[in-house]
Amino acid sequence: MSNKYRKCVGMMILNSNKKILVGKRLDHPSGYWQMPQGGIDENENPEQAVWREMMEEIGTNNAELYKTSNQWINYDIPQETLNHLPWGKKYIGQKQKWFIFKFSGNDTDINVETKNPEFSKWQWMDNKILVENAVPFKRKVYQSILNEFKDLF
Repeated sequence: MSNKYRKCVGMMILNSNKKILVGKRLDHPSGYWQMPQGGIDENENPEQAVWREMMEEIGTNNAELYKTSNQWINYDIPQETLNHLPWGKKYIGQKQKWFIFKFSGNDTDINVETKNPEFSKWQWMDNKILVENAVPFKRKVYQSILNEFKDLF
């Protein structure tokens, strides 16, 4: 069943105050926030993918890789959301490898108006309110990552 999950990466980017970078998706009018993430291309390893996705989604890679998750986390995506995804007929969800970064740039380096934007806006969010502000089908993933990296907060 694991081939029913699209392999991708997720990134938790922390600023100097240990707040987490989140964005509001352009294609989801819900008002929920999410951390940047994206698919792993063919012939690409997870670490290559996370650096590429960072540039594609927030317009900068001014960050230092701090830790990598020990686990891959699967999550299912509701059918109504899958219907709007280009790969939604092939997969039932995603299998993610997570990376934790320390942001080393300035807020002005972050630009969500990239070539193919995914976010309408971004902000720094406290880890204590991350899960409740995430889209419901990603909440268990976010809680797992926060639990794994609780020593950072």
